[in-house]
Amino acid sequence: MAIEIVTVPDLGGAESVDVIELNLTPGDSLEPEDSLLVLESDKATMDVPSPYAGTLVKYLVADGATVKIGDAIAEIETSAEAAADPEPEPAKEDVVEPVAEVSEAVAEAEPAAASEQLIVVPDIGSDDEIDVIEISVAVGDQVEEGDTLIVLESDKATMDVPSSHAGTVLKILASEGDKLRTGGQVAMLEVAGAAVAVKEKAVEEVAAEAVAAKPVAPAVAQPSAPQPSTNTASPKIPAAPVSGAEDPAATSVYAGPSVRLLARELGVSLDKVTGTGPRGRIQKDDVNDYVKNALSNSSGDLSITAGGGSGIPAVPAVDFTQFGEIESVKLSKIQKLTANNMQRNWLNVPHVTQFDDADITELEDFRKSLKAEGEKRGIRVTPVAFLIKAIATSLQANPEFNRSLAGDGEHYVQKHFVHVGMAVDTPRGLVVPVIKNADEKGIWEISEDIMSLAGLAREGKLKPSDMQGGCFTLSSLGAIGGTGFTPIVNSPEVGILGVSKSQIKPHWNGSEFVPRLMLPLCLSYDHRLINGGDAGRFMTHLVKLLSDIRYLAL
Repeated sequence: MAIEIVTVPDLGGAESVDVIELNLTPGDSLEPEDSLLVLESDKATMDVPSPYAGTLVKYLVADGATVKIGDAIAEIETSAEAAADPEPEPAKEDVVEPVAEVSEAVAEAEPAAASEQLIVVPDIGSDDEIDVIEISVAVGDQVEEGDTLIVLESDKATMDVPSSHAGTVLKILASEGDKLRTGGQVAMLEVAGAAVAVKEKAVEEVAAEAVAAKPVAPAVAQPSAPQPSTNTASPKIPAAPVSGAEDPAATSVYAGPSVRLLARELGVSLDKVTGTGPRGRIQKDDVNDYVKNALSNSSGDLSITAGGGSGIPAVPAVDFTQFGEIESVKLSKIQKLTANNMQRNWLNVPHVTQFDDADITELEDFRKSLKAEGEKRGIRVTPVAFLIKAIATSLQANPEFNRSLAGDGEHYVQKHFVHVGMAVDTPRGLVVPVIKNADEKGIWEISEDIMSLAGLAREGKLKPSDMQGGCFTLSSLGAIGGTGFTPIVNSPEVGILGVSKSQIKPHWNGSEFVPRLMLPLCLSYDHRLINGGDAGRFMTHLVKLLSDIRYLAL
């Protein structure tokens, strides 16, 4: 029999963490890598695995305690057989045998003096899996504490995983392309200078077994028996994993505090979420996956009166008759589709909106000069035509905005065509016909398409094909647009341009203020594929085209 002490492993930079769950009870059998307890910092939750096979004697910490690296957390008996001998041996043998066994153990420890140390991924600030992009060492390499073992890469940063010990690489447990999270196994090291410690440990273990072989040993041979005098933490050890003690209604759910906080923020009831963690513990990914599945399974039919489902709080019903006379009017099909699409897009797309003004003084002068020719052609040229042409040209120059996120969430679709949608207000509701291949058309052709599609929209004669395939959307409020607004991205597109009412404003030309016609622009984009730099370049290019339409000819 040998009693092993398990300590807190490397916490990846955190000075101290809280014990939030004790996963076993004294007397339970366990295998290597079985979870002993769960620790939680302000950034992540981490299981502490058992490095030994055996029986849990007792926990040395209580649920709710705060620990740091190296603190003892549990005692494990590494042999399942009792060491006690029911028949006492002669006194001579009691004295001689331990000496012989100690010598024997030391001799056996000589060839196996090296100690193996498992290196794991430190706290990476989240529970997300990160790709292994490089293995920096090979089996047999000598490494010092702090040397890089592998390199991880997320969507925002690259991180080296250092060795927490000095020694020799015995085995590399990760491969390029693997996905690891906090606590993931990286490598096994032979720790340098461990021979003496192993010898001393062998002596201590054999001496302890020799003492245990005497008639007084039965008390040691039953680690699962209550030990009130030595194990002060035992009364606080739960018989089963329990979390959320502060919420009596949630005690039946196995989840940590950070997961419960996420669930509360998203309005998710944890009793409906299936846990994929150890012993069925619910993790943050489980909550996020539940929300994604609920949204996708709704098939675009999210209720706009009872909330969006997926744990989103419902809007309470109000009896308006108590305030005065009312009339209940049924939504048209287009209005219901628009409402559901707007809600779905708002819930799924992380929106960011950027604002700028374009000087369209020359553009407007040129447009008005086309009035006579437009009457001959039977075509009315509006500012929208120039906006669509400028958008198409900007999409060519900034292909990041001509993408869509693939359904698997791991790829994006780069489009090599440029179709621009334009929102049209009709008596039946809002529709978005699409001008195909806008990059290949001139102002007259685009103006003709605008007249044709807008007319069909107002008459309710648009075909489904007229409203499909858009790469980007323009929402122009014209003279009723105020000074700005935040348009909602028409997913799976990644951008939409909102245009408000143009106004004469004073503009400093370097020597004096002059009146200029300024057009407010509002660019909303999907922050999953578009970052601030992409949006800034797109908006700058668009403003340049509108301020000097000669660039549209280049």
